[in-house]
Amino acid sequence: MSKIKIGFVGVGCISSIYLENLTKMFKEVEIIGVCDLIRERAEKAVAEYNIPKLYEDMYELFADPEVDLVLNITEPVNHYHVSKAAILAGKHVYSEKPLAIEVDLGIELIELAKEKGVLIGGAPDTCLGAGIQTARKLIDDGFIGDVIGADAHMICRGPESWHPDPEFFYEVGGGPILDMGPYYMTALVNLLGRCSAIAGFSRKTFTERLITSQPKCGKLMPVEVDTFVTGSMLFDSGVIAMMHASFDCLCTGDEHSKIEIYGTRGNLRVPDPNGFGAQGVFLLREGDSEYKRIPLLFEYGNNDRGVGLCDMAKAIQTGRWHRCNYEQQLHVLELMRSFEIASKERRVVDIKSPYTRPAPMVYPKIKGILD
Repeated sequence: MSKIKIGFVGVGCISSIYLENLTKMFKEVEIIGVCDLIRERAEKAVAEYNIPKLYEDMYELFADPEVDLVLNITEPVNHYHVSKAAILAGKHVYSEKPLAIEVDLGIELIELAKEKGVLIGGAPDTCLGAGIQTARKLIDDGFIGDVIGADAHMICRGPESWHPDPEFFYEVGGGPILDMGPYYMTALVNLLGRCSAIAGFSRKTFTERLITSQPKCGKLMPVEVDTFVTGSMLFDSGVIAMMHASFDCLCTGDEHSKIEIYGTRGNLRVPDPNGFGAQGVFLLREGDSEYKRIPLLFEYGNNDRGVGLCDMAKAIQTGRWHRCNYEQQLHVLELMRSFEIASKERRVVDIKSPYTRPAPMVYPKIKGILD
């Protein structure tokens, strides 16, 4: 079976782990070419990873008949425009999160992909990692009884202390819920199923932020989005979850980036969904005096970003449904946007998008080859 050839649109911060994993771990894909608005970034990737082609722009990439699948890793506000152009050119698209910054734009992309007969889906793929998949199996196999509730936290001081270009985090399309929310929302629906309603409140704590990272240390950024979001989620199953996301608060480590699931017979501590599970899954059951670490039952527990992209590539080859599919991305986008609506309109928001949990991961015979 020939390899699926992938073209990168965008070679920014997150591209390095994609480049590393797609060239060295995953065996069923090939990076055929890259492009970036900052040409030097693309040139560096081509030289470092021995990539065959450097495109002048994304339109040259889309016109290349060798490109099967476009990886869209541009800034969130550009996801819709880049994905739409790729779909119109007849390319399958895997986009970094979110699918788009508005639900109606996400729906438009999905309908266009169906019309063109191509697949669309995307990040986050941390839900396919060993941590979330192990937690899902424990829940599905009844280790904590019937699930009652969940609690999710993403509390930090913001990315301006480490990201070289942090401005977009505070522009329209940014903020903690659209930036980090996808990891938490995707993990929750993968573990618990469809969410049916959202209630919540949000606020903008600072009107401007000071960049302390290089190369823009000392620059002030305006804040256009709410940066403290909290609320509750009601799932079809009756499970109630709380979500807290902030770029405003001090934090000391993992205790501020977590998910906990509560059941009638026990609790689960799920690892930070921004990772793939190396921190481990911890289980508390009736009669236990403390949480016990559970061995990870699946592969891809390290920084294995790209597994979702390669799962889509395998789906293109075999005709099966891809796990990081558009239904999941759209459902998560609607959930995130509903926190904002609930806060502004002081009401509970009913969720319209359908969602069915994708198939669980299969332990691979060879790491880097998907089922």
